[in-house]
Amino acid sequence: MTNSRAVDSPPVLLVLAGPAGSGKSTLCDRLVAEHAGFSRVITTTTRAPRKGEVNGVHYHFFTPAEFDAKVAAGEFLEWAWVHGERRYGTLASSVVEPLTQGRDLVMSVDVQGVESFRRVAERTPLLKRSLTTVFIVVDHDRLLGRMRSRGQDDEAEIARRMATAEAELREARKFDFVIESRTREEDFAALLAILEKARARSAAGVGL
Repeated sequence: MTNSRAVDSPPVLLVLAGPAGSGKSTLCDRLVAEHAGFSRVITTTTRAPRKGEVNGVHYHFFTPAEFDAKVAAGEFLEWAWVHGERRYGTLASSVVEPLTQGRDLVMSVDVQGVESFRRVAERTPLLKRSLTTVFIVVDHDRLLGRMRSRGQDDEAEIARRMATAEAELREARKFDFVIESRTREEDFAALLAILEKARARSAAGVGL
C-alpha cells in the first residue's frame, strides 16, 4: 500500500462515472486498497441488494420511506431517479466530513450525479477545490461483453443499460478527464496518472 499525498496538501475527491460494466467500482476498490488514506464514498439506493452485496459496504440500502425522510431533512448532496423506478444519492455526511478531516475520497456515481456534484461544488468551496471528475469510455462490443459476462441482468435489462450508456457517452466531454478503457491494469495506471494531476489541481486551488 502506498501514499502519494504530502501531509500538508489538500485532499482530493475523485468522482468516477461511466456505463454499467465500465469497471468504475473495481477501480475505486483498488485505489482504496492500494493507497493509504483513501476512502470510498458509500452512496445510497432504494433498489434491493444484489447477490453478494452488503449494506454499508457496496451501498447504503434504504427503503423508499427512509430515502424520503433523508431528502426531507436535507441530508443529501445529490440524488436522482434512475431508470424511473429507483433512486440513488450521496449523503453530505459521507463526503464533507471526511474531506474536512483531510481524507482523500473516491466514488462512483452516474452522469446525473456528477452534474449534481458540479452544481453543489459551485456553492461549496471545499468541494470545488477537491473535486475531479473522471469518465470511463468503453467501446460498444467490449461493454456488451462485460455486461453479459457479469451474469447479473437479463437481455432486456442489458439492452436498457446499453441505451443508457449511449446517452452517457455524449456527456464525456464535460468531465475533467477521460479514461479509454482497455485492460484492468491499463485503466488503473491511467487513474493513477489522473490522481497526480488531481492533487496538483487541488493544491493550486483550481476552480476557486
